[in-house]
Amino acid sequence: MSEPPAGDRSAGDRRSRRRPRGEAATPLADKPFRHTRNPFAPIEPLSADQLHQIDDASLRILEEIGIDFLDDEALDLWAAAGAEVDRATQHVRIDRALLRELVGRAPGSFVLRARNPARSLTLGGDAINFATVGGAPFYSDLEKGRRPGTLADFRQMVKLAQQCGPIHLVEGLLLEPQDVPVPVRHLEKALAQFTLSDKALTAAAHGRAVAADYVAMAAIVYGEAALAEGPVFASIVNANSPLRFDERMLGGLIAYARLGQATVITPFILAGAMSPVTLAAAIAQQNAEALAGIALTQLVRPGAPVVYGGFTTNIDMQTGSPAFGTPEGALALLCGGQLARHYGVPFRGSGGLNNAKSVDAQASYETQLSLWPAVMAHANLILHSAGWLEAGLVCSLEKFIIDVEGLAVMQRLLDGIVIDEETLALPFIAEVGPGGHHLGTAHTLARYRSEFYMPIVSDRQNYDKWREDGSHDAARRAHTVAGQLLAAYEPPPLDPAVAEALADFVARRKRELVKE
Repeated sequence: MSEPPAGDRSAGDRRSRRRPRGEAATPLADKPFRHTRNPFAPIEPLSADQLHQIDDASLRILEEIGIDFLDDEALDLWAAAGAEVDRATQHVRIDRALLRELVGRAPGSFVLRARNPARSLTLGGDAINFATVGGAPFYSDLEKGRRPGTLADFRQMVKLAQQCGPIHLVEGLLLEPQDVPVPVRHLEKALAQFTLSDKALTAAAHGRAVAADYVAMAAIVYGEAALAEGPVFASIVNANSPLRFDERMLGGLIAYARLGQATVITPFILAGAMSPVTLAAAIAQQNAEALAGIALTQLVRPGAPVVYGGFTTNIDMQTGSPAFGTPEGALALLCGGQLARHYGVPFRGSGGLNNAKSVDAQASYETQLSLWPAVMAHANLILHSAGWLEAGLVCSLEKFIIDVEGLAVMQRLLDGIVIDEETLALPFIAEVGPGGHHLGTAHTLARYRSEFYMPIVSDRQNYDKWREDGSHDAARRAHTVAGQLLAAYEPPPLDPAVAEALADFVARRKRELVKE
């Protein structure tokens, strides 16, 4: 399948962009969905010798110490490939030559197809894609405060993600609706993803049964034959660090990889808790776990699309809590990107991480200390880009909008500078001459609406006008923007027969799972 079109960078192209259907006239009307490329050289914190040391240490971990795979089918696959398998302990040691050969089978780039083909995503190369927050059990907004997330909240956030052009992908774990029983929760979330948005999505990797339901629903939307043409969703497969993949995650990994769906292999390591306290050891362990998961996908299906995931940070040594938006986490992101490029596979980072309890300055600067390194690590998929609060426990409505502002700013930065005869504007420099101004020139008037980034949330009024308008801070302004977006929401087109079939499938599976 051919790659989706890359985002154009010329000023003229930026001026001529049209708003796709489903993105109504809103404060984000001038920031439609577009593919984003990273034109800058990646930051590589590791020297060639340091990269070799990390690689060697990772392979020694897998060869000498080993890793647990708590799934019989996974053990069968490793045994057949020639790895050292202890069935009693479900422990596997993997020779480095075997590991390198398997990782080498993984594609360096692939297309993740969206329901709307224009919104399909490239994962690999210089493509960069921003995704929503994921996994939050709580939801917050200025009106009702912090509370357990509901299905209504989940649906609302999917609608917002659909409306926000800088968001490329809607996470299946966006928010955990606490009012829906766990056995059927994935069905309601998938139904919302497929019907309320036409963007790319992630699917839950919580075992074979959950994976089968996602696949069945995707077959309704895309057609069974089309699923064989390439991945229509990615699934986040977390290692149970240290050095273990549990049965649930492995079930999802095997089920998705076998069908050619993408997996994002992501160790979640807190240095000092799930790994030794030093960053070098944490990165080496992350690398070992990620490579082992990637290798398993290739045992299941050679050439299966897979992404190297990095989610390493440190704990707070005073509280024992996870610490996000830290310099250590930033360095781990940059190292993860460098390692992924070394092995020739796409890279996943995280871009909106913070420990803040409210939408405040801490939320902002910690978010930037994860977003910027994720971009400069050349992450192809940046999860948690919008809405993350309180170490991932909270999906915040206002933080989501403020983060979208940050992503839009980042997209403008990645556009770079257009340099040609038109933009150099020498005739207008000559026309104005020394001591004049350019406020009224034809060159300025033709571009004053489109040349500079126009903010979504940021306030640039003078103090008196700001007070006259209510003295609203950024969170309050973001709340207003969210309301405008939701009021303007229109569901993307979907064949009524497909929508009915999805609803029927969900209703049937809920009855079956409740009986079980």
